[in-house]
Amino acid sequence: MKEARSKLRRLHLLPTGAQFRIYRRSIDARRRDAVKIVYSVAVCGEFSSPDTAFLEKNDISVLRSDRPSFTPKSSAPLNAAPIVVGTGPAGLFCALLLAENGYRPIVLERGGDIAERVSKIDAFKRSRLLDPETNIQFGAGGAGTFSDGKLVTRINDPLSLYVLERFVEFGAPEEILYLAKPHIGTDYLQIVVERMLDRIEALGGLVYFHNRLEQISLREGAVGSVMTTLGEMPAGALVLATGHSARDTYRMLMKSGLSVVPKPYSVGMRIEHLQEEIDAAMYGSFAGHPALGHAEYALSHNTKQRGVYTFCMCPGGQVVAAASTPDSVVVNGMSHHARDGKNANSAIVVSVFCEDYGNTPEGAIALQEKIEHDAFLAGGADYAAPLTTVGDLHSGEHRTHPTRVRPTYMDGEYYRLCSPHLFLPDFAANGIRDALPAFGRKIHGFDTPYAVLTGAETRTSAPVRILRDDARLAVGTHNVYPCGEGAGYAGGITSAAIDGIRTALSIMEKNGPSLN
Repeated sequence: MKEARSKLRRLHLLPTGAQFRIYRRSIDARRRDAVKIVYSVAVCGEFSSPDTAFLEKNDISVLRSDRPSFTPKSSAPLNAAPIVVGTGPAGLFCALLLAENGYRPIVLERGGDIAERVSKIDAFKRSRLLDPETNIQFGAGGAGTFSDGKLVTRINDPLSLYVLERFVEFGAPEEILYLAKPHIGTDYLQIVVERMLDRIEALGGLVYFHNRLEQISLREGAVGSVMTTLGEMPAGALVLATGHSARDTYRMLMKSGLSVVPKPYSVGMRIEHLQEEIDAAMYGSFAGHPALGHAEYALSHNTKQRGVYTFCMCPGGQVVAAASTPDSVVVNGMSHHARDGKNANSAIVVSVFCEDYGNTPEGAIALQEKIEHDAFLAGGADYAAPLTTVGDLHSGEHRTHPTRVRPTYMDGEYYRLCSPHLFLPDFAANGIRDALPAFGRKIHGFDTPYAVLTGAETRTSAPVRILRDDARLAVGTHNVYPCGEGAGYAGGITSAAIDGIRTALSIMEKNGPSLN
């Protein structure tokens, strides 16, 4: 702050009563012997019209910090309340914005609330009894609730800051507003989701748990009502924010006549290292410094045919059992805000192209299902996870039990040694094996023989896309809005939230609130 104040004073730009705050905090670890914490400082005040070229020359940018204002732009009322299907970030933010503007949305969630999700996930770990409706994937907050809660997005959208501010409003740590790689953590996300749902209901919206979308009927391009677990409900507009794992819903929508196409995705395994060894490899002698926290990484390797990359890295986290259908094994990563677990974990995944599964939406879904069921069988058909060490992946023997790195799936004891070729396509198993030495050259020790690989990671993104037009309407419809990651239009919490907001704005552009 002192340096920023001095710089502005030296340039004769410091206004009276200026307020300073941290705008961005990042870590520069390109040199392990000179790790730096880099700060950008925002200054708020009454500035005289500055010369842009002069500012850029002195490494100063002009920020526009006005919070967006959203109001309905149409006076034509909906004939019934809008229905939002799904309570992941897309559905939550869409429903919240609609509720704040008087639309009283009806929110459908096939799974249970936060408390029930926690109970069901714990029961699955203890007894191997999977609830196909309330689990890691389905329930309040969607799949992101039980994740690391990363808020990094590759899209450059002015709504990104708005999303972060809303998260803070509902209980997320304020540091997410300035960290270069913000994350909330599953413990805070659970609080945030509950408070957002409470706000929607306080504003006149209705939230129905254990209420799955069963059927839609299009008449002259419009949906007048939907069939749900709890019966028929009128719909002035229908927002499909289903999440990427609602395969039964995808199949129903295809039968209903919506245009659904396949898309590329990725599959692979989760790798675990000791977090302290990742810290040492990336931060050198600075590892363990409280100002740095735990190290994060993002790695990629290009074969001649496919990309291999790390995805959803969870410092100090755990590998979780993320199945949502019986007789399948799926893994994902999760961290608490403190990231205080012993292991680091990340997906290592390989690109899957449309031609790999026949270039049909049915084939895209079927390949995911086959991998997950084969992983279930490879693990012994009792929800134990198939596992191998990096050393055994290279030797092909798959006989070495974990030693230094203890697996965290199902609390660490529920696994079975086997070859990834038993459940992954050969191109995926071979791609991971061939990429590990390249990753080891980038992060020393990444390919250490005792690192642990657990499968199968399949839910990297939706396997299909529900086609929509520039008004965000499903192709050929007048009031159906595919939205978020499950519809194939986002990748992560922040981008899904933004897609939900822009979907709400599209509804508000076309119609005002229902008069009923």
